Parts: sequence; structure tokens; C-alpha cells
Amino acid sequence: MIVGAAQLSWRDRDAETSPLELMSEAARAAAADTGAGDALLARVGSLAVVECLSWPVPDPARALADALAIEPAETVRSARGGNGPIQLLADICERIAYGELDVALLAGGEAMNPFMRALREGRATGWPEQPEGTAPDRIVGQDRDASTAAELAAGLIAPIAYYPLFENALRGAAGREPGEHTQWLGRLWARLARVAAENPHAWTHSAPDAEAIATPAPDNRMAALPYTKLMTANIQVDQGAALVVCSAQAAQDSGVPRQRWVFVDATASAHDHWFVSERDALDRSPALAACGRAALGHAGLGIDDVALLDLYSCFPSAVQVAARELGIDLEDDAREPTLTGGLTFAGGPANNYCTHSLAALVERLRSGGGAGLVTAVGWYLTKHAAAVLSADPPEVLFAHHDVQDEVDALPRRGACDGAQRAGSAAIEAYTALYERDGRPSVGIVSCLLDDGRRAIAKSGDAAELERLVAGDPLGAEVVLDGMGKFATR
Repeated sequence: MIVGAAQLSWRDRDAETSPLELMSEAARAAAADTGAGDALLARVGSLAVVECLSWPVPDPARALADALAIEPAETVRSARGGNGPIQLLADICERIAYGELDVALLAGGEAMNPFMRALREGRATGWPEQPEGTAPDRIVGQDRDASTAAELAAGLIAPIAYYPLFENALRGAAGREPGEHTQWLGRLWARLARVAAENPHAWTHSAPDAEAIATPAPDNRMAALPYTKLMTANIQVDQGAALVVCSAQAAQDSGVPRQRWVFVDATASAHDHWFVSERDALDRSPALAACGRAALGHAGLGIDDVALLDLYSCFPSAVQVAARELGIDLEDDAREPTLTGGLTFAGGPANNYCTHSLAALVERLRSGGGAGLVTAVGWYLTKHAAAVLSADPPEVLFAHHDVQDEVDALPRRGACDGAQRAGSAAIEAYTALYERDGRPSVGIVSCLLDDGRRAIAKSGDAAELERLVAGDPLGAEVVLDGMGKFATR
């Protein structure tokens, strides 16, 4: 169970802070939130920290333990990816369930504004360093290169390039015209903005409306078609969050009031076929569907039984894919898809967002009861995790479900690698990446060949970019030059 939860946003961008300070403050606040003071902190046997982008030391949990003046039996770190917090929670809960652990602390923090300021000024942050050879006792999760050579050559080098491809595939599946779909995205993201406006921990409370989100403007430039800046994760935040997780016996022994208890019913994890080029369809996630089935099924719940949702929201396509795989109708369902306001408005602190969404869920379950579902994503809709929490004791003891074998057995599409085949192909998804001055700089297309394989190609030609931006190229025929470039007929 989770008995302590805290999150914070350091909004003074000009004042120096650090990930360690943010984690330390969040950890102390989570300990206070248990209602038992520091009684549980002194009993922490495992201290787990989410992999930190702005402070990439090998064992941040050791530094946090020193800052808190505690001596855990082990320090743990997650692998890269937004699924890290749920993976760490699953690891902790499994060990508690097996009697190997009584109390654990899970924390994460990012201080991106001081980090970026130091980079711009060409100086070190001055944050604590660790000597060579330092390592945590364990690293939880899987990590490896996330892109093929052909994907990288085509410009797919960051989430801002991949997720718009998924978005345009989703648009095609929904049967919407480009302009219609952009307005639909504005309405969806405005819902998240309204939630953030009511969230005291959110990074921004401005709550722009659908038109402001969907319309390019000097302060809302196009990022990657069809996404404006206000449809993308905001990583330039300084935020920390922490959870205290323990057994019922430890909670009782430490005097944690019963109303502070929130139960972790089940977790699940898997990754889709690792490389995007090899996935059968760009608008689906079999891994997320399997995670949802496993976690909800273990808890004895259907999706309609879950009153509270937080679907990982780095980009609109991630929310839509999750909703589709879980059986949620974003048009008609009264439930909001976020508890925080999402990574655009509540804040996207690198890999640590889900520590915040889990903390938000704990707060809501304590006040309103019921059950809630949190999903997580790592890389490019690659790694997935889900967690079901409830206010009442579960009928079945906690279990984590690794559903990877189920996903691995599903069809895998062949992909053209380095030497792409020359010839014609049909566009299944596309995007254009924009410069800061509002000009499209490169167009990227995902194409299906007549033999069913997928090819990724790019073009910097002004006429090709205009056709991508101004028209609807889904299904259009292009000619591949065999060297990673495309041209429309």
C-alpha cells in the first residue's frame, strides 16, 4: 500500500534548486503525509529513484539517502523511460508481497531550468557528483537503443518526430480531415488544461482554450505537424515527487492512520515490438491493451468500474491510443483522461511524471474512495506499464503481470533497413518538423510497400513540404529513391 505521497513544483525559474533538493523535500513531505512522522523513513529498506535526466549520476538514491540521513539496505534506479515509476512501484510491491521488504521510498525529481541555464552558459551545475564506479544495487527495467538506423536516417531521433506519425495514423483511422482533426485535438487538450488549472501542483494554471491550443501563434509555434507547442510535453519544469510504500504490518506498527492507506491492487508491464518500423499498425498498442487487461483483470475490475484515470499524456496520440486499447470513448466518457492536467500543463519532468500522477491518484482515492488506473509510456509508445490502486483492501493479494510473451507472439511487420528499396509505396503516416521561426524543415513519411514491409523516408524539398503541410497525403503514392528519400508523384 501507499501511505505517503507528495509532489511539488519549484516555480521560481531564476532561483537555483537541484533534483536532489526537490527529491529530498518531496520525500520529507511524503513522510509527513503518512501521519506517522519519520517513523517509516527510519525503516526504509529500499530507496528507489527514477532515472534523472538533469542530474545523470549513477546512483541518485544513495545521494538521497545521505540527504535524508537514512541507511536503506539497497538503492535502486529505474531504466530510462516514463514507465520507470510504475516499474519501480511494481518491484517494491512484489518484494513486499513476498515478505522480502517492509518499507520503501520511491522518489524522483528534475530541475530542468537550472540545468538548461548551465548548459547555455557553458558551466557545470555544481550539483553533487559521484565517483567513478558508483552504482546502485539494482537497476529496474529494460533499456536499449530505441530506433533503427533507417529511422534515425529519416529524422526520427526524438519523441517530437515519432508521436506525430502516430497522430496522423490515428486521424486516418478516425476518418477526419486534417483541419477537423486539429480542432478535435484542441478540444481534447483543453480538457487537460482545465484539470491543470485546478491542480495546485501543476506547472501552469493558464488553461488555454481549444482554439488557442490548436492555432499556431508566436507563443504557440508549430512543433511537428499536427502538433503546436501546446500539444507537446513541457519538459522545462522543476518538480519532485515521492511515495512511501509499505506493508500493512509496517503501517500498523508505525501508527499510520487507516485513512492514509491506499492499496496497490495490481501492476502490469510489457513493450510493443521494440522498433516502431516493425509494429503492425502505428495507431495501436497491443502491449498497452495487454497491460490493461492484466492489471484490471487481477483487480476484478472492468474499465467502467474505474472512476479515476490518468492516461500518459506526453502527446495527444498517446492518450488516444491508450483510450482505444482500454475501451474508453474520449468523445462520450464523462471521466477526464488525466488527474494532473498532463505533461503539457501539469508538467513533464522527464521520466518522473507518473510519480506525480500516482501521488495525485492517492490523494483522490483518500478523499473519494473507489479505484483508479494510471498508465505509463517509455520511448516511442514502446514501453508500457499500468497500475490499479484502490481505497479499499483488495480481495486478491497484489501481483505484477509481465505480459511480454503475449505481445511477442503477435505479428511483426518487416521493415526496410539501411538500404531501402527503390520504387513506389503508399503513405500510411507522415509529419513535418518545424523550425522555431515557423518554417517546416523536413518531411517524414512512413510508407507501406506492396510486399507489406514498412519504409521510412524524408524530404527537405520545399514543394514536398508544402504538399505535406497543405494537403492530406494519407494513402498517396510516393517514390522512394532507395537511399531514404521520397518524392510524391
